Amino acid sequence: MSLKQKTLQTAPSNDATQPALPVGSGNYRAVFGVCVFLVGAVWLVFGQTLGYGFVNYDDQYVYENPQIIHGLNLEGIKWAFTHSMIGNWHPLTVMSHMLDCQFYGLYAGGHHLTSLLLHAATAILLFLVLRQVTGALWRSAFVAAVFAIHPLRVESVAWVSERKDVLSGLFFMLTLGAYVRYVEKSKVQSPKSKVYYGLTLLFFVLGLMCKPMLVTVPFVLLLLDYWPLGRMTGDKWQVTGEKKGKPSTLLLEKVPLFGLAVAVCVATLFTQKVAIQPFEQISLSMRMGNALISYEAYLGQMFWPSGLAVFYPFAVGGVGVSRVVQSLVVLAGISTGVFVLRQRPYLLTGWLWYLIMLVPVIGIVQVGAQARADRYTYLPQIGLYVLLTWAAADLCAGWRHRRVVLGGGATIILIALIFCARAQTSYWRTSESLWTHTLACTSDNLIAHNNLGNALFKKGNVNEAIAHYQKALQIKPDDVEALNNLGIALAKTHGDYANKLVGMGRDDEAIVEFKEALELFPDYADARHDLAIILLHKGQVDEAIAQFREIQEKYPDDAMASFDLGNAYFQKGQMDEAVAFYQRALKIKPDDVSARNNLGMAFLRKGMVDEAVIQFREVLVIQPDFTLARTNLNKALGVGTEQDRIKAR
Repeated sequence: MSLKQKTLQTAPSNDATQPALPVGSGNYRAVFGVCVFLVGAVWLVFGQTLGYGFVNYDDQYVYENPQIIHGLNLEGIKWAFTHSMIGNWHPLTVMSHMLDCQFYGLYAGGHHLTSLLLHAATAILLFLVLRQVTGALWRSAFVAAVFAIHPLRVESVAWVSERKDVLSGLFFMLTLGAYVRYVEKSKVQSPKSKVYYGLTLLFFVLGLMCKPMLVTVPFVLLLLDYWPLGRMTGDKWQVTGEKKGKPSTLLLEKVPLFGLAVAVCVATLFTQKVAIQPFEQISLSMRMGNALISYEAYLGQMFWPSGLAVFYPFAVGGVGVSRVVQSLVVLAGISTGVFVLRQRPYLLTGWLWYLIMLVPVIGIVQVGAQARADRYTYLPQIGLYVLLTWAAADLCAGWRHRRVVLGGGATIILIALIFCARAQTSYWRTSESLWTHTLACTSDNLIAHNNLGNALFKKGNVNEAIAHYQKALQIKPDDVEALNNLGIALAKTHGDYANKLVGMGRDDEAIVEFKEALELFPDYADARHDLAIILLHKGQVDEAIAQFREIQEKYPDDAMASFDLGNAYFQKGQMDEAVAFYQRALKIKPDDVSARNNLGMAFLRKGMVDEAVIQFREVLVIQPDFTLARTNLNKALGVGTEQDRIKAR
């Protein structure tokens, strides 16, 4: 090895206009030390989540989903690829939840551990890729560390149902790593370049199956071509380092990736269009104004991460024109600056990375009721971290004590971020603490009041829950979910339809709320269920049956409606109809012990003792501690014995 080569490997050039060379295999101890530090920092911030439970905001799509809680199997894999969740098609994310249930069951700490490990792995890969492509060890380490522990990462890591962020992040880093290796092999005309290009495509596809937000990856690869890979010569987007007889444009090289991105965009728009999401549609002008404000807000939160909340509502009355103009001026000013300072190409790459990666979730196409979300910054803000880190290093390049200044500054920043991120993570301990904090950070937050009411109701604090539902309705009087929840709280009707408890004597008030919700949204099955249950409790059996039957017509696979119809006919004394609907419920959900137990009771009422005994015994096979089924079984066996004695006489 020549002296010049040794110099390049141990001290990468400070000239920001040229891409630094890969550092090769040297300095293993420092690299290993950085990786250990990243794991330790992630554990220090997020290790506390292992003692946390699920929260009542989308996590039910994990712990209440029978396809997921049964673990990973062929039927579940097929379901993951053929169904969407909350308007999103992300089969690998769903399969990761299935795998968690396979190992941990519904122990939430295990699910949190998986997210923590995935995030740590993503941070390590970010460090390794940046180091490989720039040759800058400590700058790459700092970027990865800020990414790993910034408070804006809390929502992505501490929220079980946001697994798609950390899993897609892992495949995003693998895509970048494979692409960098492809570029290196292409420059020397190595046959392995095709292998790495294939891996780039593979990891990209896997990432898209975790979260469609990765459709911007082809643009990110083009930015890397500009800096730090240095593949653009002059004004021509042409691959450098190839033979003159085989020219190839950078855009043509990425046609397969763009094709995959377009296909996923179309599929995602279709999936979200057909998903039932009864949130209020926001006007295009308001969405565009909110997008500009969000770009600026994310910048501010990066520097001052306080007041972070799980849900940011749209401003009541719309966004102010002055606020939109302010954001536009800030964004335009920064954009002008990075284009003027073209001699520092990392500025343009970092800034466009941030702007482009946020496009799918910036809100131009509305996919929810939130104005913005911390989780959307998971990958986009990496560009800003790179921009600021390299800019700081260049700014201090001529300083005499730059290592002390930069090292001390980096240490202070990381310590502050760890402290803030640990505090932010602590709010995710319970649903109650999460939504209480959200209300402290936001105003007119319908979702927060509604979900805090749900958390309080589950704890038995019914009066407090009612107060929050009423506050939610003050913000939006026609919110069907808040109306339904208020009705449930007024009737004190628990969510387990197999064991209804009604005890506050405010059923008439509850009926009013349910009917108002159904007037606004007739297809709201939960409200119709709850209305029917109250009617059944009040003895209005025929009215209840009518409501249950309407649910059955619209949702024929609703096992709960069939079960409730069985109960209604049982209460009315029509055992044949009760048996038919219990059997229908069991056909949809064979392991429903309540439906099987009630079917046994209906058989017993009909004098079909043997059939009743079979059902009770089946219940006890599924759930041996079901004491009511054991009592019913003993009763059935006793009746059978008496009948046998009569026959014997």
